[in-house]
Amino acid sequence: MLLGAILHPDILRGLGSAGHGAKILIADGNYPLATRSPETATRVYLNLAPGKVSVPDVLEAIVACTPIEAAEVMTPDDGSEPGIFADFRRILASSTTAMPVEAGPMSLTVRNRWEFYDAARTHDVALAIATGEQRVYANILLTIGVRDPGS
Repeated sequence: MLLGAILHPDILRGLGSAGHGAKILIADGNYPLATRSPETATRVYLNLAPGKVSVPDVLEAIVACTPIEAAEVMTPDDGSEPGIFADFRRILASSTTAMPVEAGPMSLTVRNRWEFYDAARTHDVALAIATGEQRVYANILLTIGVRDPGS
């Protein structure tokens, strides 16, 4: 039995096959994962029921075991900022694997819907996870960083 932050075998397989520069898509319950993620990505469907499992739940588990160097988010056409972005910032800032301390807080790279869809369909996306998140524009695309050799 595993004792780490993630137990799901397909997520572990997707993370294990990815490396520096690979991307992880964590998508809300409205995201068209089957058509807006690459066929080469490990696709995981955690959308058990509305609201279960949430994007922040998955993000917390991912950043607990994977170094993250960048994060991209999808915004509405009107340019407003969805409330979930505060959750993303809090989770990324609290992670010990998210960034080197000297780099300062990680910013979210903002993309409109179509730019985000394009970014999430590239061959760099190694893992795509669907959630039951009900908040709209609650999608995040993470870039895997380098593991600190001292850790």
